[in-house]
Amino acid sequence: MKALFLDRDGTLILDKVYLSDPAGVEVVAGVPAGLQRARLLGYKLFLFTNQSGIGRGYHTLDDTLRVNARMEELLGLGSPLFAGVCIAPEAPGQPVVYRKPSPRFILEKIEQHRLDPAQCWMVGDSAADLGAGLAAKVNVAAVATGKVDPRTLAEIELHRIPVFATFADFAATLT
Repeated sequence: MKALFLDRDGTLILDKVYLSDPAGVEVVAGVPAGLQRARLLGYKLFLFTNQSGIGRGYHTLDDTLRVNARMEELLGLGSPLFAGVCIAPEAPGQPVVYRKPSPRFILEKIEQHRLDPAQCWMVGDSAADLGAGLAAKVNVAAVATGKVDPRTLAEIELHRIPVFATFADFAATLT
């Protein structure tokens, strides 16, 4: 069984830093079609998002859940869209449980859903996203819709990670 583990901010929606208001959600162009293509090809979808704003006290878990619900509404692909969601609330300096680059969520879902790691991808826009996928020993892809040009990340060259302009461009390569 195959799956995509997807970062939220900078991958599926525009990264607005500590987004807590559902009115601020803006889907990156092409994401709905890319997700639909992945589902049609049999990929399970998992959302894996660091939300240190919770740990820092900037917003609540309920705020994040409302943002996620608004994202799903705007994607227009039905709900629940994701077979699993991980919201890592830890702030830097707090003990890490799920905060990327921890691979824990990916590894748990691989076991729980009997996924084939060789057919799984972690897709994101940051070094933490890439690190989680590498640590879980799944395929990794970067998208250039976040705040950092992923081509500047050491992991890209070191691990020969492909970089796509958008998630839709990545999804077009799925088989």
